[in-house]
Amino acid sequence: MANQPDTGRHEGMWHRPQSASDWKGTMTLLSDAHGIHADIAQLRHSLHREPEIGLHLPRTQEKVLAALDGLGLEVSTGTDTTSVTAVLRGTAPSAPDAGEPPSSSARPVVLLRADMDGLPVQERTGLDYTSRIDGAMHACGHDLHTAMLLGAATLLADRRRQLAGDVVLMFQPGEEGFDGASVMVREGVLDAAGRRADAAYALHVFSALEPHGRFVTRPGVMLSASDGVFVTVRGAGGHGSAPHSAKDPVTVAAEMVLGLQTMVTRQFDMFDPVVVTVGRLAAGTRRNVIPDTAEFDATIRTFSEASRERMQEAIPRLLGGIAAAHDLEVDVRYEPEYPLTVTDHAETDFAERQLAELFDGRHSRLAQPLSGSEDFSRVLAHVPGSFIGLSAAPPGGDYREAPFNHSPYAAFDDGVLADGAALYARLALARTADLALS
Repeated sequence: MANQPDTGRHEGMWHRPQSASDWKGTMTLLSDAHGIHADIAQLRHSLHREPEIGLHLPRTQEKVLAALDGLGLEVSTGTDTTSVTAVLRGTAPSAPDAGEPPSSSARPVVLLRADMDGLPVQERTGLDYTSRIDGAMHACGHDLHTAMLLGAATLLADRRRQLAGDVVLMFQPGEEGFDGASVMVREGVLDAAGRRADAAYALHVFSALEPHGRFVTRPGVMLSASDGVFVTVRGAGGHGSAPHSAKDPVTVAAEMVLGLQTMVTRQFDMFDPVVVTVGRLAAGTRRNVIPDTAEFDATIRTFSEASRERMQEAIPRLLGGIAAAHDLEVDVRYEPEYPLTVTDHAETDFAERQLAELFDGRHSRLAQPLSGSEDFSRVLAHVPGSFIGLSAAPPGGDYREAPFNHSPYAAFDDGVLADGAALYARLALARTADLALS
């Protein structure tokens, strides 16, 4: 990572709260978060207008660096991505009767993550801060994540005397299919404070599914693994009027698509589900021409390592058998992508206690995992932590019918921004305090 020295403390973009006397004062933390709500929302709108895709987000990085400037953090940027890592050093003693705080090598470390990238979606929300970039949109709410974590940075900077450890703020590009978390892990984000983080947390907003302002958690498997399958069926082209003189790859590809669905229901336990969705199917140039090849791509979602391993063997075997039965050939490329997102039971219990204190009655546990996937799983593979969902569904409407994440019509309400910032800050303050006393 390329170090960027802090330029000195100044007010920067934030209207700074004045009441940061005790992080344990729940209402104080919330009121201070709501006190900077307008700044958080303004930043979120700025990010939303200029979404960027992938691992290189120069305009987004510039906005994040500007918001961090003056907070007294140790800021560094990525080498292979436009990531931003900021370390906030707490100055509280490790116990009430302790003297000077111990060295950083012995202090607790908590990591907080926000992803920053958008999606290749043409926005159709009609918002007054709609995307100005053709074909790009913050359709998954990452602009809210980034703005909330920057708000938390302000809350934490004003509470560094109550912070009994160090906090790593992880601003990550490339979550949407580019595995940006792996890049940041490789470049050392988990050890950015001088030692491995003790706990890690991430928030993710939803534009539907839950009532506005409701938080959800789940210990254990929370999100599915995601893999990709890329298939080319090879036959022999011919005239559409004489399929017997050709080897038609289109009908065989169609049989394969249906065969995958049958395989799932007949070879896999319904209580350990597998989801196969063919999202791309392409062949031919004219209706009366049998092409030489047909192609399709599929996404595979699994909820256990056992099913994931079986799928990597079962799919090539099934498709190879169907092709052979018709005297055709098939190329199957199976690409593992994101692993299961598995939250730590103890860390999830801890997060739930903070939610109960901050937002009484606004939290529930998910009965089942969600079938989306996340590269925060890369962090959780090394550091115990939890992944927390927050509904930003527009208030007043039917959240069950609202357009969901990734839709060009997905709308995320600003009303949750201060709550998200407060939760990020609370998790860091409370967890470092607990770790310092353990």
